[in-house]
Amino acid sequence: QVQLGESGGGLVQAGGPLRLSCAASGRTAGAYAMGWFRQAPGKERESVAAISWSGSRTYYANSVKGRFTISRENGKRTVFLQMNSLKAEDTAVYYCAGRQVSPLASGNYYYTKDEDYNAWGQGTQVTVSS
Repeated sequence: QVQLGESGGGLVQAGGPLRLSCAASGRTAGAYAMGWFRQAPGKERESVAAISWSGSRTYYANSVKGRFTISRENGKRTVFLQMNSLKAEDTAVYYCAGRQVSPLASGNYYYTKDEDYNAWGQGTQVTVSS
């Protein structure tokens, strides 16, 4: 089983940037589509961004489009979420998630639902002060 660990969260002023990282460890052999989710207090967890194993296809929630960028370095088993122009409403716990895929059959697919993923990180808090 692969383990995922997020880092890079913290407190930032509105309008500022923050970069989250998600590193995979353990049984990392294989191809994984990756996603970032977030959960604010009192709200359901929502998909923020997703990226295919190949890196060629990405998805962004409308609320973050144009401000957030998801990327990956497969050689380092790491996925990033660059967050710019942060707003108070971006405050949440951010989770990375992974889904093992067949690179030939599903290497260009991304996934946006909780139930699509079978590996989750412990989450990292992002707090944006206004």
